[in-house]
Amino acid sequence: MTSLIQPDRHTFLFGPAGSGKTTLAVEHLRRLLELGGERRVLVIAPQRSLLTPYQASLRRPELPGGETVDLLTIGGLARRSVELAWPAIAADFGFAYPTRVPSFLTLETGQYYMERVIRPFMAERFYFENVHLSDKRIFSQLLDAMNKAALVGFPLSEIGARLREAWDGPAVQTVTFTQVQDGVNRFRDFCLANNLLDFSLQIEVFRALMQRDWFRQQLFNRYQHLIADNVEEDAPITHDLLRDWLPHAQSALIVYDTEAGYRTFLGADARSAYELRSACDQVSELTESHVMSIGIRRFEAQVSRILGARSALPTRINDGGPALEFGGGRFHPQMLDWVAARIQELIAHGAQARDIVVLSPFLGDALRFALEERLHARHIATRSLRPSRALNEEAVTRSLMTLAALSHPDWQIAPPQADVMQALIVAIAGLDPARGHLIAERLYRVKDSVPEINPFAVLKPELQDRIGFEVGARVDRLRSWLIEHRSAPAPLDHFLARLFGEVLSQPGFGFHGQIDPGRITAQIVESARRFRQTVDPDPFNAAIDPRIARDYVRLVSEGVVAAAFTPPAPDEKPDAVLLSPAYTFLLSNESVSYQFWLNAGSAAWWERLYQPLTHPYVLSRQWPVGQKWTDADEQAARRETLRRLVRGLLRRCRTRVYLAISTLNEQGFEERGPLLTLIQQVLRETASS
Repeated sequence: MTSLIQPDRHTFLFGPAGSGKTTLAVEHLRRLLELGGERRVLVIAPQRSLLTPYQASLRRPELPGGETVDLLTIGGLARRSVELAWPAIAADFGFAYPTRVPSFLTLETGQYYMERVIRPFMAERFYFENVHLSDKRIFSQLLDAMNKAALVGFPLSEIGARLREAWDGPAVQTVTFTQVQDGVNRFRDFCLANNLLDFSLQIEVFRALMQRDWFRQQLFNRYQHLIADNVEEDAPITHDLLRDWLPHAQSALIVYDTEAGYRTFLGADARSAYELRSACDQVSELTESHVMSIGIRRFEAQVSRILGARSALPTRINDGGPALEFGGGRFHPQMLDWVAARIQELIAHGAQARDIVVLSPFLGDALRFALEERLHARHIATRSLRPSRALNEEAVTRSLMTLAALSHPDWQIAPPQADVMQALIVAIAGLDPARGHLIAERLYRVKDSVPEINPFAVLKPELQDRIGFEVGARVDRLRSWLIEHRSAPAPLDHFLARLFGEVLSQPGFGFHGQIDPGRITAQIVESARRFRQTVDPDPFNAAIDPRIARDYVRLVSEGVVAAAFTPPAPDEKPDAVLLSPAYTFLLSNESVSYQFWLNAGSAAWWERLYQPLTHPYVLSRQWPVGQKWTDADEQAARRETLRRLVRGLLRRCRTRVYLAISTLNEQGFEERGPLLTLIQQVLRETASS
């Protein structure tokens, strides 16, 4: 199999999921390193999690040392390049201070500055008043539109016009597109005036660098060998770079997953990626699945035929066992009970929990909690895969923000009583909601916008007995620490680290011996540190500006600053049932034996997110400028989404799919979405054959 790839050729390797493409690419990397001599290799992928197999391979002790292997995304390569070449290009872009080191914005700080720029226009000129979105989604969609322009390669000034010319609805929406253009223009001007580089500007500067002969020569000479995995999930800028780079590379391996392209909403362009095939001198195809059982193969072939797609597998195959089982109940909770019972049966018959995944179009807090409660009651461990979940949605994060506000009365942020109660319940071990409510109700006071917690001793003796003196002592200890910190102000990240180490992680408090609260706290500390260093990047500034910490707490609490991180991938999957959104699972490069598809009647299986301020298809290289996006286009995109989604999931399943159905959804309405219709058609054809 390794003979498919030669160390001195430019190879385009393609095939469906589960055919061994990444395994072959990792083996190719190992062979390159074992050839000896000085080997400089760049491995590039659309997101960091897809680089995990290469990271694991490089940790093998038998590999020779001394070689340079860089594992990067296009964003990482762009930032590294801009940092190195900044003095040579800053003045050409109109930065106000080209001789100063710039600040590179994260998603969080980008939203923070976007909020500063756009908020006055929302308040005074009623920008986006016709858009039914939260403020944080308005800011994130504006940034998304800018990112797509940069990744696709059209000018920032064309965003509004492209959206407006493609619009086929009420004329009032065209005003919103004008506001979008004005908003992104103002944000770009703000970044240039303050030496700030958001992601879109980093990409634009990187594109400009790629037009400089001296930079191109320096970059192309740095690496002898290229490996680009999952190019169908990457943006056109990556494909343009690879097309220019290939003639200068000693070898190259381009890995393309057919029928994928799940990151379209983030600017991925599968068609642009496939065009790299013509730039390679060797093309190799893998067709044999190393994942699907005979039953799943037959199921996948039937689905492919119904959806009008080609499958490399014949429709009529001797079934190796039931590939599909369905069940549930009339009501949503009954469906979840059925799922938990089936998982318990699988494990009782020898299946490992790590080989089971529960999938849903979206995995909200309520659904995740309901599943976890049912599985934990059966002593089955769970884990969640939700990289898009913001840390401000975690109870630990909200508690930390509340405690920070209580310790900084000068911020004049008075948390609601319910938030104080939740913070105390999370922070103090053994404190139940009933006693937490009593403490917050009787001890928490706000006077002149200044929050304060009174000492436990002010309570009447009968209330002290009811709450317990042990809990009361912990409340007083936490209160005293928060008060003592007022006389020794420190940056917020230092404050949170000390609060965790000196109080919350100690015996008797809620984080003691707990892994998840410690992990979340570490991520929040890092997030607050990055925010501070970006907003106040002067490392020699001895004065502590309280506005930085106050703004961070406010924006995290409002959800504007997401505080989202990609957790490091473990060396080995824990033995726990995975709960995940369907698309997140598809992009994790995992395969399992058993998949549970929840809410099969929901239309969410083919619908895309509501994005009135951006558009993944219109703001792409494939959409003709000026052409209307009609309802027919939307329906065609939905059908294509369903086709890719279903086939992608099946190709990552070894043994069986469990279809979970409830007659009535969580809101009490009956649903018969396209996924359920598709499966019913498969079952009818199977019964008649």
